[in-house]
Amino acid sequence: MMIKEPMRVYLDNNSTTPCDPRVVDTMVPYFYQKPGNSASRNHPFGWEAEEGVDYAREQIAALLKVDSKEIIFTSGATESDNLAIKGVFEMYKSKGNHIITVTTEHKAVLDTCDKLTEVGAEITYLKVAEDGLIDLAELEAAIKSTTILVSVMWANNETGVIQPMKEIGDICEKFGVLFMSDATQAVGKMPTYPKEIGVHLMAFTSHKMYGPKGVGALYVSRKSPRVKVTAQMDGGGHERGMRSGTLNVPGIVGFGKAAEIARLEMNADAERLKKLRDRLEHELTSRLEECYINGNVDHRMPHVTNISFKHVEGEGLMMTFNQNIAVSSGSACTSASLEPSYVLVALGLGDDLAHSSIRFSLGRFTTDEEVDFVVDKLVAGVNHMRDLSPIWEMYKEGVDLSNVQWSEH
Repeated sequence: MMIKEPMRVYLDNNSTTPCDPRVVDTMVPYFYQKPGNSASRNHPFGWEAEEGVDYAREQIAALLKVDSKEIIFTSGATESDNLAIKGVFEMYKSKGNHIITVTTEHKAVLDTCDKLTEVGAEITYLKVAEDGLIDLAELEAAIKSTTILVSVMWANNETGVIQPMKEIGDICEKFGVLFMSDATQAVGKMPTYPKEIGVHLMAFTSHKMYGPKGVGALYVSRKSPRVKVTAQMDGGGHERGMRSGTLNVPGIVGFGKAAEIARLEMNADAERLKKLRDRLEHELTSRLEECYINGNVDHRMPHVTNISFKHVEGEGLMMTFNQNIAVSSGSACTSASLEPSYVLVALGLGDDLAHSSIRFSLGRFTTDEEVDFVVDKLVAGVNHMRDLSPIWEMYKEGVDLSNVQWSEH
């Protein structure tokens, strides 16, 4: 008798996406038949590799509606964030030392900014409202004569909330300040056209858009304005002198294919995933009490939802189904921490709700059947956890938990 394998569902696509098989097929020849170094310009193997890189650069540029010469390849979005922020700070330090960013940015931006304070940078961290959006008036008020860069994430990795990018770009243009965006979660999932928005530097990566891990890019504007960054990696002068190092040719070729697929299919993907995401939310919030969707529900990515289940500890809830379902209780880069999500705390959530949150990020390969399976597992898990919880029992009995004197022993 055949034993049926238990269903396994992957809803952690904001952490990383599975490679699209079409991407893998495009990469394979560059591991075997075309093994050249793209910097080797004296034999056909090098020429083939260079052609592959050039074509991928054009595919990525087409996705963003930019010049292919404005795409600088890196190892991923974290390196791109570092190159953009540190590179601008060093290049423009004669103009000023002030950088503005947001409390809900990815750690790749926050830690980079924090590091720059050791060498004289002044950082302003804008707060967000309960819906995760910044106040444009606060941004404008924060800009001063020494401001050289504003760095705002296009779409948040934990909530999917999309910032008012065009309005931010207009403010930066008004004051003549460079505008950088970590667009890691947005590129390949929604239209991200930096020139139309007024973004001058933009970090993104392959593995968030169904391409391979270990390869990313930085868009750097070449005109109106022409932006320069100081290289953070020296040796060989690759990538127009901004990022030295032998290029990951198979990865870049796969990145290019992923960008081409996204350009052709992302709108249809987004429409389908929004319906699935909305169904997931509707089923969970209608079948469970005290569920809260975190962040602005009108300005967010179509495939993401972040939900808090009151009086249920998120990590414990995940233990009830994590053999079958991959979700997240925070960003992948901070999930080893027992602290509540700093993003949700910035939205004003108390530790209890922040600790009870689950991020669901659907993807290109998510099916209706998988969503139904996840809903059933989540409902069962939440009910199980609440059945074991004396706090939930007190809440149901109408006890005002804010007035309970908790013993320290």
